[in-house]
Amino acid sequence: MEFLLYKDVILVRDLPDEKLRAGDVGTVVERHEVQALETGYSVEFFDMLGNTVAVVTVPGSWLRAPTHADRPAVRSDLAVA
Repeated sequence: MEFLLYKDVILVRDLPDEKLRAGDVGTVVERHEVQALETGYSVEFFDMLGNTVAVVTVPGSWLRAPTHADRPAVRSDLAVA
């Protein structure tokens, strides 16, 4: 699937080194095409205050487009006491 620049996408797998989980919503900031390889995308993920959490480059198969069935959710990186 092709994703457009500056559109939201949803991560479909965990990226623990980046503290990202499947279901996190990010914004496509760059598209990477390399002959004979899957198209990749740089995606920026934000917290609820608009601060950048991570910018990662992943294959397009690690992303999906949002649907009307999706609902926003909040999770914290902080441990719950």
